[in-house]
Amino acid sequence: MSGFFGTVSSEDCVSEVFYGTDYHSHLGTKRGGMTIFSKGKGFQRAIHSLENGYFRNKFEADIATFEGTAGIGCISDTEAQPLVVFSHLGRFAISTVSKINNLDELADHLLKQGKTFAETSQGGINPTELVAMLICEKSSFKEGIEFVYESIKGSCSILILNGEEIIAGRDKLGRTPIVIGKKEGATCVASETCSFLNLGYQIEKYIGPGEIVSVKANEYNTIREANKKMQVCSFLWVYYGYPPSCYEGINVDESRYRCGCKLAEKDDVEGADFVAGIPDSGTGHAMGYSHKSGLPLMRPYSKYTPTWPRSFMPQNQSMRELVAKMKLIPNGALIKDKKGIFLDDSIVRGTQLRDNVIDLTNAGIKEVHMRVACPPLIYPCEYLNFSRSRTTLELATRKAIIKLEGKEDVDFSKYADPDSQEYKNMVEQIRKDLGLTTLKFQRLEDLVDAIGLPKECLCTHCWDNSSWG
Repeated sequence: MSGFFGTVSSEDCVSEVFYGTDYHSHLGTKRGGMTIFSKGKGFQRAIHSLENGYFRNKFEADIATFEGTAGIGCISDTEAQPLVVFSHLGRFAISTVSKINNLDELADHLLKQGKTFAETSQGGINPTELVAMLICEKSSFKEGIEFVYESIKGSCSILILNGEEIIAGRDKLGRTPIVIGKKEGATCVASETCSFLNLGYQIEKYIGPGEIVSVKANEYNTIREANKKMQVCSFLWVYYGYPPSCYEGINVDESRYRCGCKLAEKDDVEGADFVAGIPDSGTGHAMGYSHKSGLPLMRPYSKYTPTWPRSFMPQNQSMRELVAKMKLIPNGALIKDKKGIFLDDSIVRGTQLRDNVIDLTNAGIKEVHMRVACPPLIYPCEYLNFSRSRTTLELATRKAIIKLEGKEDVDFSKYADPDSQEYKNMVEQIRKDLGLTTLKFQRLEDLVDAIGLPKECLCTHCWDNSSWG
């Protein structure tokens, strides 16, 4: 996943781009970048690695020298961006939130025209540069972004800094969000509305799927109308979104609270002593479960963040496992000889959860009942860069199914049906693999209800293999 922030202002905007981008740090772990435009200095750009530090620490020296009234910033799980491009459309900066499944095919198309790629991403072609080149195939930014929509397989949302104007194009099916914020003398665009409040912005408009908007300091105008069909990523509400953020008018933490209530309504655990969320993303789900069940909400785990950042930040798997283990500290005083119900957003690999259960057991807990806010993740995401699910075989579900079937070539649809015996066998195998007392996942219809959008407006591919492509 990745996220971006941009603003056009009647005053200097450097600090707003800095803080607005920093508020997207939960969406990416590899690169951070900022580009600021001023009439005097032109485009000023800085990009830094985030693998060994945080965005705000890396850019403090840069913002001291930047100046301008328009700018964009990006937090990325993949490539270095924003990029600054020279073209027949003029000089512009560009950031994307994308997953381009036909990247090689499109690159070959451009290379055969004699084009060259200057930027690299993890040893390959930078997807954002490819998107910029596709845009420059056409005679305007609107036509170029439409060409991107037509050309790519996957998803792509775009921010273009064109002097003192930002052009925002949301993915054609709206899988990733873009929201416009307004205040006196400035207009911003962002992936996350949590970046608005402390900067003084109010939510003005949720850009629709495929919509293209021109943003200036005191106004914004739609230059391409939104498509009718939408499939926004459901996982934004389950995990990726920050609690205060809203997408399509629906708050993240309110949705998680409803998820927890749904899980409690259908649960049958007897004699539990407390409810707890696996920090941080499980906290909202646990609050809903606690309220509905009447069980006390407790904090048997504390997340030690000063020196142990997110468990999926290191690119090395063994280091990810170490960070996952070390960052959560159990509180034996609260859990010894107790039965606990634990809420988490999802089970991807199961690495962190397995270590959590070992730590809880060593701390003296009697029973660990795990409740998961979404259905089992059976199909790898084809539309967003989920850094936590790098290969299909790493998924806890796939590992369990292979144990049950003895082979990899399986009809996975029967395991996605919560009423099938295959599903029950898979959940039981995962429970054994992770050392849990009991394990239950949210049903898809209950998750959809908790989010509050019609099923056809949500992408649920990773659970049921459904999509419009």
